[in-house]
Amino acid sequence: MTYILYDFYSILTEIYILLSTIILIVYGVFFGSSSNLGFPILSKNFSLLVKQTFLLSLFLVKNSINAVSWNNFLILDDFGVGIKVITIVITIIWSILIFQDSTQEKINTFEFWILILLTVLANLFIIQSFDLLSIYLTIEFQSLIFYIMASLKRTSEFSTEAGLKYFVLGAFASALLLFGFSFLYGLTGVTNLNDFSNLFTGFDIKNYFFEIILCMLIILAALFFKVGSSPFHMWVPDVYEGSIITVTTFFAIIPKLAIFSVLLRFLFFSFYDAIAWWNPLVLFCILLSLIIGALGAFTQSKWKRFMAYSSITNLGFLLLIFASGSVESIFSIIFYLAVYSVTTLGIFGLIMSLKKYSYPKFYQSRYLSDLIMLGKANPILALTTAMFLFSTAGIPPLAGFFSKFFALLTAIKCNIFGVSILAVVMNCVVCFYYIRLIKNMYFNKTIYWPVLLPSSKSASLVLGISLIFLSCLCIDLEVLSLPSAWMLFI
Repeated sequence: MTYILYDFYSILTEIYILLSTIILIVYGVFFGSSSNLGFPILSKNFSLLVKQTFLLSLFLVKNSINAVSWNNFLILDDFGVGIKVITIVITIIWSILIFQDSTQEKINTFEFWILILLTVLANLFIIQSFDLLSIYLTIEFQSLIFYIMASLKRTSEFSTEAGLKYFVLGAFASALLLFGFSFLYGLTGVTNLNDFSNLFTGFDIKNYFFEIILCMLIILAALFFKVGSSPFHMWVPDVYEGSIITVTTFFAIIPKLAIFSVLLRFLFFSFYDAIAWWNPLVLFCILLSLIIGALGAFTQSKWKRFMAYSSITNLGFLLLIFASGSVESIFSIIFYLAVYSVTTLGIFGLIMSLKKYSYPKFYQSRYLSDLIMLGKANPILALTTAMFLFSTAGIPPLAGFFSKFFALLTAIKCNIFGVSILAVVMNCVVCFYYIRLIKNMYFNKTIYWPVLLPSSKSASLVLGISLIFLSCLCIDLEVLSLPSAWMLFI
């Protein structure tokens, strides 16, 4: 009995979110089907109740204890607690950001918020997973919800296409992941990550070179597909473009936090002694991510596809830290993920704030050309946009500069010079098209006066907090570096 209670205590946060989801489903079914007039009001109630659920979940996570539970299927350590806190905080900020935009997008079904709760629940379980079986089941749980969210707007053929494409390619990646795990289990006879660490410590891998390389290739291909890294990025631009803007924002941040936590445990804890064999695979993906992400954005004219290729470039920098293979790499990855999450939230918040009036109603901005004359039409929004773009490009003294600086510093300390030079060159290319957007805001000679809808209070709040974070982090880097160092699990 004591062991059962101990196991349940280790997943107290997940149990609370699950029970809250069940209660909210009952609430939605009973009070949401009476009349169509009740749906928008119910949606607002749900958004507030979901925020309350996440706030209490944050309290439970902060007061949890480190433990290995459920017969070594799950683990909760400082790293897991830190990633959970980042995930819940980012989700709370995201829910504040879309508070008014979801109503304008006519997301009046309460099921949307149920899917958000279930997605966060799946992410928390992924972060805690410590066994091949639990990793696969939780990733599939997350993926199934994402397929539904991608095709949430049933009246849009683009949303349906995005959901179908995501489902077909995601099913193929899931099959690859299951095949890789099965192959690895058949080769070693173990599934627990700690057992893999003990097995491969000091193990001469040369006798099983082909089998181990094949396993790593299949598993890494599936996991890189889940985060959208090249050469497995073919779904990212289409799914980003087809999904509604609120869902695209969610896709751009939350899955990466969970999957990168799995990659950290898998590569740095279980297979660290095989770094000489999996490192070339990661370097190959870095090269393609940096080149395709930087050059692919040149031909884009739409915001979502532009942000998709921008995320691929950022994944190249994240994987560059992985290739370093040192303890400092974990610190740099956590730091980069935190800065990337805040920056992405800010940029998508800016996109949501760009609503133009075209008789008889306002329309959400879709094209990069909508930035023309923004410097005169809305100077504060234009300045905020410029700051976020400069941070993404890595211009000092903004937070984006320090995240990329730590990434390159970690790689150079591990003698990865060639790829580091390529990363700097590609970042210069990235700076060019970010500066081109700023040029359109302030220096374009086209005489065009857009009529913009005023930004919502919730979006303005998120944009202000994000801008303060990115601008003032240089004053004291320890605000983020100390928690990142505390989360090291090696």
